[in-house]
Amino acid sequence: MYLLGLFAHLTGAVPILDNAQKRDVYVPPVLYPHNGTVWTTGQHHNVTWDGDLSTPLVLAANFSILLGRIEVTVPWVLPDIDYSIVLFGDSGNFSPQFTITGPAVF
Repeated sequence: MYLLGLFAHLTGAVPILDNAQKRDVYVPPVLYPHNGTVWTTGQHHNVTWDGDLSTPLVLAANFSILLGRIEVTVPWVLPDIDYSIVLFGDSGNFSPQFTITGPAVF
């Protein structure tokens, strides 16, 4: 199971709660969003990572890491310049920081 999360500020490590589950071990680099990317609230974007692997707030969950991308909707968050995408499986892969613009409507 993989999760895709959006973080503005990292406050600590996320523990693995269920060590009994078998997990695939992949560490694909996040390709998009990249440094300089600007997202606007309400837009749809494909988050991409290097899915060409020869060895073995949540935006998306329960997808195959081998897809190499997943479409997400930019959430209604406060506009800021220091958002990162984190690809969670057995480890966290962080994108470079990028910007989300638009009105924050809650």
